[in-house]
Amino acid sequence: MSGLAAVLAGHEPPGIHLWHGAFDVADVRHSVEHAGWGFGWVDGWTGADTKPAFLAAVGEALDFPDHYGQNFDALADCLHDIGSGRDGVVLLWDGWSTLARADEKAFSIALSVLGSRVNDERGVPFSVLLRGEGPVVPGVTSLD
Repeated sequence: MSGLAAVLAGHEPPGIHLWHGAFDVADVRHSVEHAGWGFGWVDGWTGADTKPAFLAAVGEALDFPDHYGQNFDALADCLHDIGSGRDGVVLLWDGWSTLARADEKAFSIALSVLGSRVNDERGVPFSVLLRGEGPVVPGVTSLD
């Protein structure tokens, strides 16, 4: 988990990263939470391949409030409220390529919204790990 460990320790800046760690989700969750960070997991392989399914999955993964509107504006708003009492938040997105291939526009907007939160100076650090193979995503680098 060297790349992830670098993010959790503050040696790698928060960001959207391609991550090739083949660790079980429970082990990733344990490592992230043990470091004092919050954790969310989106499983793109089992249904988050449409805009509505992705938005619902992120809301569930990050425990958004019931009033979350499941649109990109609501996603942006709710992302700014996550992580209270934590050192940061990691969102692991397995199977991200399903949305990237099925709806390129929605995927692009999702990355833009997530990236806005990553780059926001307010709140705790936020990182997104795109795990699995997929199309080239300009500006997204490999974590390890």
